[in-house]
Amino acid sequence: MRVIAGKFKGRKLKTVQGEMTRPTGDKVKEAVFHKMGPFFAGGYCLDLFAGSGSLGIEAISRGMDKCIFIEKSSTAFRTIQKNVHLLQIDHQCEIYRNNAYRAIQILAKKQQQFDLILVDPPYERGNYLEIINKIIKENILRAYGFLYIEYSPKKEISFQSEMFELVHEKKYNSTTCVMILQKKKVENL
Repeated sequence: MRVIAGKFKGRKLKTVQGEMTRPTGDKVKEAVFHKMGPFFAGGYCLDLFAGSGSLGIEAISRGMDKCIFIEKSSTAFRTIQKNVHLLQIDHQCEIYRNNAYRAIQILAKKQQQFDLILVDPPYERGNYLEIINKIIKENILRAYGFLYIEYSPKKEISFQSEMFELVHEKKYNSTTCVMILQKKKVENL
């Protein structure tokens, strides 16, 4: 696994040992970041269900100012720490070992908002509708911010069309589909 583009292009990342995570493939990462950017002029990223942290690190490499990583697994949490330290981007990262839903509540209480939220939970356990609704309810995605959702082709993802514009949706292989939504500017939210 490696960083695809930007400041850290080509740098190798550590993966989480075992079968508990499913890293996003390089070709998928390349394709989806081109739909969202491909580069960013700053901004804040939230990587929920972060795994090894490769998606959030890719966002930093492509110009995001900061990324907050949320990961429940202690093994994956340590892998993110190693990858962040390896690239010497500790000053741009916050890494928390927490449940994604609780983390969203905490971030909302701190009135934090993000330009990019990455949602890539374990496919069989991810309640996508619940996580999308939590992001909306807690208002942690800025207007015109991107919501990246990676899921199994066996799942169907629904979203509130009055809240989001569908930017991209594609099945990349037998195990990976991606949907990219952009939050509309909605009054009285």
